[in-house]
Amino acid sequence: MTVTWRFVPFDALTTTELYEVLQLRTEVFVMEQDGIYQDMDGSDHQAVHVLGASDGQLVAYARCFPAGVKFAEAGIGRVITRQVLRGSGMGHELMRQAIACVFGQWGAQPIRIGAQARLEKFYLQHGFVKAGLPYIEDGIPHIEMLRPV
Repeated sequence: MTVTWRFVPFDALTTTELYEVLQLRTEVFVMEQDGIYQDMDGSDHQAVHVLGASDGQLVAYARCFPAGVKFAEAGIGRVITRQVLRGSGMGHELMRQAIACVFGQWGAQPIRIGAQARLEKFYLQHGFVKAGLPYIEDGIPHIEMLRPV
């Protein structure tokens, strides 16, 4: 599968891209994970959106923030791959792209995430380490993790 990656500020998203992003986020975070929460949290306009598309379909997505928006450090969140692609390595490529996005936009620096606890081992593979106590967010166990420079 060939995936085309783009890093897009909110104001540059087309209405079709925004719709696809919100549709995928709802599909995964609300429907699949049975999460009842406000996905549109008012932060999208401060993010650079990482879009991975194949054959005209959004297959992977994350949003990246400069330091001082979500955390004191730069941040990555809303990390998603389509369910049919999980286990294919697409999530790892998405994380490489998201880290490259942060570094490309704001320079090499520490990155903090609020990771779902069940994905801790996945994020460890990308240089993140535990940086706090477990907590519950939207009914799901999470852990803050930090990727030093």
